[in-house]
Amino acid sequence: MKRQIFLITILFSMCFSGCAKSKAAAAQKTEPVEEAQPAAIESVKYDPKIEKLNRVLMSMTDRCKEAIPNGDPAEFLADLEKVLEVEKAFPADDLSLYFLIDKTHKVGSDYEPKHLRKLVANDDYIINKTTLALREDADDALHEMARAAKKDGVTLDVSSTYRSYQTQECTFNYWVSVDGLEEAERESARPGTSQHQLGAAVDFGNIEDSYALTDGCKWLNAHANEYGWSLSFPQGYEDITGYRWECWHFRYIGVEACRFQNKWFGGIQQFMMEFIDAWKNME
Repeated sequence: MKRQIFLITILFSMCFSGCAKSKAAAAQKTEPVEEAQPAAIESVKYDPKIEKLNRVLMSMTDRCKEAIPNGDPAEFLADLEKVLEVEKAFPADDLSLYFLIDKTHKVGSDYEPKHLRKLVANDDYIINKTTLALREDADDALHEMARAAKKDGVTLDVSSTYRSYQTQECTFNYWVSVDGLEEAERESARPGTSQHQLGAAVDFGNIEDSYALTDGCKWLNAHANEYGWSLSFPQGYEDITGYRWECWHFRYIGVEACRFQNKWFGGIQQFMMEFIDAWKNME
C-alpha cells in the first residue's frame, strides 16, 4: 500500500499537469482565457525530474517499491541531490563509494582501489591480520567510528578488508570445495563481484553468526550508520542481495547515503544502490 501511495503521488503530479494543459486547450477553443488562468497552469508545469523519478521507481523490484514510504517526490529528489552532491567530493580517479557491485554488476580482474592504505596496529580498533588495507576515506571513517565505540566501552575488531580479484577467486574456490557450489554462492562472492574488492567493506569480529550476540555487533547495528557504514546483507533479504545474512559485513558509503537509505529505502543498502545506479543510467 505504501508503494502504491508514493507512486500515485508522483503520477498524480504528472497527470495533474497534463489535465491542466488539456483543459486549457479546450478553454481556448470555446471561450476567452482569463488573465489569472495562465499563472495557475504555470504552477503545475511538467517536471522532468519527477517524470524520471517515476520511471526509475517503476523499474525497481517489487520489494524495493514496497520498502519506499509514502512521501513528497520533491522531498525525495532533494534528498537524492544531497547524496549526489556529496559524491562530487569522492576521489575522481577511482570508483564512487556508491558503485553498484553485486552478482550482476562487476569490476575487472585488474581493478584495485587507487588510494589503499595498509592498516596497522592502532589505539582505535584491533586488526586481526597484518595484511589488511582499506581506501583512505573508508579507513578515516573507520577510525572515527571506532573512537566513538570506545567511548561507549566497545572495541571494534577488524578481520577482513580489501581483497584483490585473485584473493577473492581463491576464497570462492575454497568455499566451493568445502560446501559445494550452491552453498558457496550464498556465502561467498565470485571474483569481480565482491564489495571487498572496492576496498570499502569490513568484516568485523569472528565472521560468524555468533558475532550478532557480541557488544561490538550490537553497537554497530545501533550506530554504524551515523558514521557512514551500512550493513550490506541483512537478515531476510537473500533474494535481494544474493547472500545470506552477514551480521559482520559493513560497507562504507558515507553519512548522507546512510540517511537516504534509512529514510527512503527501509534501511536496505541494495535497494538504494540499485536506485542510484538506475537513476544515473536512465535517459
